[in-house]
Amino acid sequence: MTLNLSEECTNEFEFDCKEVAFQVMNAVLDSENCPYEATVDLTLTTDSEIHEINLQQRGIDRATDVLSFPMTQFPVPGEFDFLEEEGMDSFDPDSGELMLGDIVISVDHVNAQAAEYGHSQLREFAFLVAHSMYHLIGYDHMTEPEAKIMEQKQKDILNLLHINRD
Repeated sequence: MTLNLSEECTNEFEFDCKEVAFQVMNAVLDSENCPYEATVDLTLTTDSEIHEINLQQRGIDRATDVLSFPMTQFPVPGEFDFLEEEGMDSFDPDSGELMLGDIVISVDHVNAQAAEYGHSQLREFAFLVAHSMYHLIGYDHMTEPEAKIMEQKQKDILNLLHINRD
C-alpha cells in the first residue's frame, strides 16, 4: 500500500495521521480481500478549501467533512475480479499498484465533529478515512440498504483496529 499524504493546513492532531490512515486503509483492503497492492492520495485541508473543491467538483456550495474521488468504477462494490480483464487503466504503469483515487479530509470538520459527537479526533479521522476508502472501492450510501452495509463495514473496521468512541 502506498499512501501519498499532502497536508495543506496545520493540524494539531495528537496522533500520526499518516500512520493511522495507512492502518485504516490496509484494514479496509484486507477486509475486502483486495488482491493487489494499492495507492491512495490523501489530502488534509481546511473547511474553506474543501468548500471550494466541493463547489468545483460537485456543484455543492458548502464545506463538508470528506470527499472521495475514485479512479475506478466498481460494478460490484468490493469485487476486484473485473480488473483482470477490464481494469488495466486502473493500475499505475510504473509501480503496478491499483490506483484507487483521492481522499480529501477537512481538518476543521474532524475537530468540530469529534467535539460534537463526543469522541476523539483519532476516532473521527479514522472513521472518515474508512468511509472514504469504502467509496473508493465502490460502496455508497444513497439507499437505506446501501447505507446499512457501509455503516456496518465502517464499524467493523474501527472495532478491528480498537478505535472506538470514547
